[in-house]
Amino acid sequence: MLLLQLAAVATPVTAAGEQQTAERPIALPGCSDKCGNISIPYPFGINKGCYFDSSFEVVCNEPTAPSYLAVPMIYNMTGYYIGDNDNPAPGPMTNATWQTVELIDFDVSRGEARVGIPVSSDCSINSTYHELNMFSMQVNVSDFGRGTFVFSTTRNVLLGIGQSVQAKVYGEMSATNVSASCTSLFDTPSAAKNGSCSAGLGCCQADLPPGLGVLAFGMKRQTNSMWLEFPCTNAMAVERSWYNFSLQDLVDPNKFPPRSVPIVLDWAIRNGSCPAEEGAPLPMACRSDNSRCVDATTAPGYLCKCKDGYDGNPYIVGGCQGKHAYEHVIILVSLHCLTVQFLRYSNPNIILMSVCFGINILSYEICILAMGYARTRWGATIATANLDPKATAKMEHAGRCVIGIASLVVILVLLKLLMHQKRKTREFFIKNGGPILEKVNNIKIFKKEELKPILQKSNVIGKGGFGEVYKGIIESQVVAIKKSINVDKSQEKQFANEIIIQSRVIHKNITKLIGCCLEVDVPMLVYEFVPQGSLHDLLYGSNKMSLRLDKRLSIAAGAAEGLAYMHSKTSTTILHGDIKPSNILLDDNFTPKISDFGISRLIAIDKTHTNVVVGDMCYIDPIYLQSGLLTKQSDVYSFGITLLELVTRQKDDLGGNGRLSKAFLNAYTEEKGAIELFDSEILVENDIEVLNKLATLIVECLNLDVDRRPEMINVAERLETMKRLHIKQSDACGSTNA
Repeated sequence: MLLLQLAAVATPVTAAGEQQTAERPIALPGCSDKCGNISIPYPFGINKGCYFDSSFEVVCNEPTAPSYLAVPMIYNMTGYYIGDNDNPAPGPMTNATWQTVELIDFDVSRGEARVGIPVSSDCSINSTYHELNMFSMQVNVSDFGRGTFVFSTTRNVLLGIGQSVQAKVYGEMSATNVSASCTSLFDTPSAAKNGSCSAGLGCCQADLPPGLGVLAFGMKRQTNSMWLEFPCTNAMAVERSWYNFSLQDLVDPNKFPPRSVPIVLDWAIRNGSCPAEEGAPLPMACRSDNSRCVDATTAPGYLCKCKDGYDGNPYIVGGCQGKHAYEHVIILVSLHCLTVQFLRYSNPNIILMSVCFGINILSYEICILAMGYARTRWGATIATANLDPKATAKMEHAGRCVIGIASLVVILVLLKLLMHQKRKTREFFIKNGGPILEKVNNIKIFKKEELKPILQKSNVIGKGGFGEVYKGIIESQVVAIKKSINVDKSQEKQFANEIIIQSRVIHKNITKLIGCCLEVDVPMLVYEFVPQGSLHDLLYGSNKMSLRLDKRLSIAAGAAEGLAYMHSKTSTTILHGDIKPSNILLDDNFTPKISDFGISRLIAIDKTHTNVVVGDMCYIDPIYLQSGLLTKQSDVYSFGITLLELVTRQKDDLGGNGRLSKAFLNAYTEEKGAIELFDSEILVENDIEVLNKLATLIVECLNLDVDRRPEMINVAERLETMKRLHIKQSDACGSTNA
């Protein structure tokens, strides 16, 4: 019979054995760690020399006013609209100013800061006058813009509040522009329900895209028939679960919105990274001996954390301290052969281990002292008693029992951990659709151990807001592994269906999906590796090279053929939603391959409306952006912008409000020679017929009337015809020259 009893009594103590009451330091020596009732932990600080760099500075106005981060973050614009409520005309904007952001609190362990942000509003004063109060928030500006802060996707949400409103938020993610929107509409006040915003009746909500550093709010009234009863609409990004909708919030603009609402910012040390090798020196910000470095997940950079068993502030020397220092510990292990007791001896700092024989295991009397270990907090001494042979034999027998018990306990703990890990792995596998995908013949299910050797920092070949891409070799084949940093919880159930669809897409102009790993929280995808990089790299990046017209036509025709296949030649229509040069990869023969049309951005097969529009704002169809309705014509528009950049070798950047496409469309409409905007390298070939056909095709793809845009299969056919025509004319010119 084995009876294992464990009992522990512990009280935190200081080195002198007294109960510890002093708070652990959180700021640098000599620096204030409080502003009013707000704790200011390093790397943040109030005075010069008390913060890591200027982006972590806090201005303390207590007790006269709230404290705030020193970096100006909020841009405030006020103004009005004139006209009837259904068709307002913009009036001038006034009082456009930068403001600092009010501070609420910090969380060093999570790398978060909570700040107050104003609410954007649009209030009808009468039937022809709207008063606007619009805010945008940029967390990294001027020379402070080291990317210290980004808006937390998991902790925040976009809210629209109004009887009839479409709330929007525009942002910037890794130099890619994105947006999210939601719509609220009800005809009678009784339809609105207090509490949740998910129904879209008086209040709506949408998730924020990840990695945002800039937020700008907008509102669009759908109808104003009830503007007297509900004069105001509001839009805000706010901490999740902070707001509970009330119909009264729509009635009285003097009571709602409040002066500010809380929003959570993720922060990290951006000018560095964790060491690639384990045991290498930590970055300079991790100053505590008991700290460790972890890579930031929302943007490049790193965070410092205390090692397991320690807590405190890892950014200061000695900041991470042990969670427990014990005044005394009693552990009782009962067997037929022995009783082992750990108990406090005469000195408060000494723990005595005694091996005792007898029945009275609760007694503090020492029965037979076999071996004693007197251990202070800072060192250890060993004392051995003079024992007769019988006592020595008993001691050896007791020692074997102790070793047996310890081995058994270790084995049981390891087995429990192994079973827990196996159960967790199985849960991930089932959640991600493993039982369904196991039955699919043309998709390989990888074990996470198979991919682990590739998932090293040295193998990263791409990084963005959605995750990282690794290059490696599996079964003698070069592959690209896409590892996401987030997952859309609402789309987990359809993951298996999307994988099946992608596995069946086999086309020379579409990147082939080889398999996936489902034994992790966020599934990893394994694709064929495409060696020449993207069309974006070819046009603007380090792989930039000369591109004659025939090669550009070949790339355009191949990409169009891949999209046409997705739209019209599969059993299920597949919409891409994010066509752009960086999502068109090129192999060694410069054959284009469409990529990134899958998991993170694929719209459900039976659902074409979406609350979150994720993609590059330079290429997104404006009709899709306004309506949230993704169609085949949305891909046609994005392809039109991509084709325009291919023939001009210029970016249609959003910073210029799409100035390239505007200039091109204006020149074409006014017959001012739109092809003169084309790249000079293809203009010298003097194939005016093909160039004019290209210009016409681009204009048709960019038509704001979606019904007048061509189908992708028609675009592919026309580009193939242009390619053949150019070859024919080039051959004719060659014969003439001969």
